[in-house]
Amino acid sequence: MTKHYSALALARHALQPDLEWPRAWASPDPKPSYDVIIVGGGGHGLATAYYLAKNHGIRNVAVLERSYIGSGNAGRNTTIIRSNYMIGGNTAFFEHSLKLWEGLSHELNFNCMVSQRGQVVLAVSPSQVDVFARRGNIMRLNGIDAELLDRAEVQKLLPYLDYSKEARWPIHGAIYQPRAGTARHDAVVWGYARAASALGVDIIENCEVTGFSMTDGRVTGVETSRGRIGAGKVGIAVAGHTSHVAGMAGLRLPVESHILQAFVTEPIKPIVHHVVSWGAELFYLSQSDKGGLVFGGHIDGFNTYTQRGQFSRIQTVAECAVSLMPFVSRLRLLRHWGGIQDMTPDGSPFICRTGIRSLYLNGGWCYQGFKATPASGWTFAHTIAHDQEHELVRDFGLDRFEKGRELDEFGIGNWTYKQ
Repeated sequence: MTKHYSALALARHALQPDLEWPRAWASPDPKPSYDVIIVGGGGHGLATAYYLAKNHGIRNVAVLERSYIGSGNAGRNTTIIRSNYMIGGNTAFFEHSLKLWEGLSHELNFNCMVSQRGQVVLAVSPSQVDVFARRGNIMRLNGIDAELLDRAEVQKLLPYLDYSKEARWPIHGAIYQPRAGTARHDAVVWGYARAASALGVDIIENCEVTGFSMTDGRVTGVETSRGRIGAGKVGIAVAGHTSHVAGMAGLRLPVESHILQAFVTEPIKPIVHHVVSWGAELFYLSQSDKGGLVFGGHIDGFNTYTQRGQFSRIQTVAECAVSLMPFVSRLRLLRHWGGIQDMTPDGSPFICRTGIRSLYLNGGWCYQGFKATPASGWTFAHTIAHDQEHELVRDFGLDRFEKGRELDEFGIGNWTYKQ
């Protein structure tokens, strides 16, 4: 049972730094072996471990994180959650994820700060309005909320945009998903970590996986910076380092690693009450609870494992922000950061078994990783527990390119730009 400490008890700890601070989750030494090892202590890995324990009763599980919990892409994104997809294979999966988001704080008994403020994707041409109408109809046929807005309705909802005759990209309308929004990325990983730990999962930080142990074509454990750890099954969920870690097991994946930058301005009074995306260029913006405008754009166009982006992308994203919301030109950029993206040829992920027995893959999330966190963990846990892909991810296999079954949908922002 999780212990709760009073403010006085915490103050006493602060005055006695030699005492161990209370932790939200246990930090044990690795056992010699586990039923399941999850490589990667981000949102997807922690969610997988939690649902393995809760949904499938598999509690002899370890999550191995080479740094600290949430140090990777889980703490380096723009926190948007949504399900406005239209291709079969994506619609049901992301809608299931959004439904899990809606009850996540209650599920984990931890405030994940889910804010269903709605997402508005702006159309910059009459033809794009027609494209949005088609998307919205498909969404509604799949039970996903969607509304088509004309220019006047957009202006009433978002009065701070540039509607002038001099606007670089005129606004003709928008597609609106009221249930979309944002969640606090740090709180999500903390909540999953605490809940998984309470169910008996070992969360082992500062434990880098350096190789895989195999016998007769089957994974039997992992080599780590803290020694060998045996395992009945191993799942890989390491975000931007998927191809690198999978390569240690001899897997060659259709994945490239790119950096995706994000930005935040100085805080201002509340003005942006929705998530706003743009059909002219891949651009998305929301306002945090602290008042800063959080926004981003395309990936930098080269392979890298660094977390520092290039000025050209900063310039493009700033131009988008100012073109859409001229008042942003008067704000100071407070900071920016980068996350490493697994980019696949069709923009869709992998949740599947691999060609190596007892080795499972969760990766290739491109722009979509954070919003998929709950459903990713839910379905990956099922795939590992039953050695069979969950029905929601049967289209997310490694063999889809060989079979000509690509899921060419990068998501509403990137997809609209491609039109």
